[in-house]
Amino acid sequence: MTTLALALAPPRERAQARVVYQVAVALAGSLLVAGLAQVSIKLPFTPVPITGQTLGVLLVGAALGPALGVLSMGLYLLEGAIGLPFYAEGKGGTEFLGFASATGGYLWGFVLAGALVGRLSRSGWDRSLRGSIGAMLLGNVVIYAVGLPWLHHALPALVGAPVKVEETLASGLYPFVIGDTIKLLLAAGLLPVAWRLVGRGREDLR
Repeated sequence: MTTLALALAPPRERAQARVVYQVAVALAGSLLVAGLAQVSIKLPFTPVPITGQTLGVLLVGAALGPALGVLSMGLYLLEGAIGLPFYAEGKGGTEFLGFASATGGYLWGFVLAGALVGRLSRSGWDRSLRGSIGAMLLGNVVIYAVGLPWLHHALPALVGAPVKVEETLASGLYPFVIGDTIKLLLAAGLLPVAWRLVGRGREDLR
């Protein structure tokens, strides 16, 4: 199966146009995540803000597929690393990707989530609401699987004391469950609808 972005790409016979298109959608995906990163709420008890980033990551991964999804998220990390204000709260710089960063694990987790959600979508998971929810849920799990251990490593230096696992979960998981569930369901609902629109568009062209 193909992905949503590649379903709209120029045909393989137009190789140059297809490559330009793929680079363009990967760049657009990185800019979407950067824009949603600015939808940010700072919480007083944790260095990890609530943002719209995960919505963008899930949508980009699902729409672009594994290869372009990884490329898009890699571009996003690179854009922020070179100093563009693309990370949450308009921040940027390589320090946000390091082990001392409370949010570094989440950022690197975006790349893995883009790969996983993209792979599942290429297998057809994004064609139905149930499959799309499953793909988005697994993508979120991957982000936390990288982000939480990273946060647990970074927190002691930030708070000046040893940190228990429960404290890490209170800082990096519990406050975000409701918001991430909403974003997950929103992303999951958009993909099947988009596929139906693409199908109708193809029928109109016949």
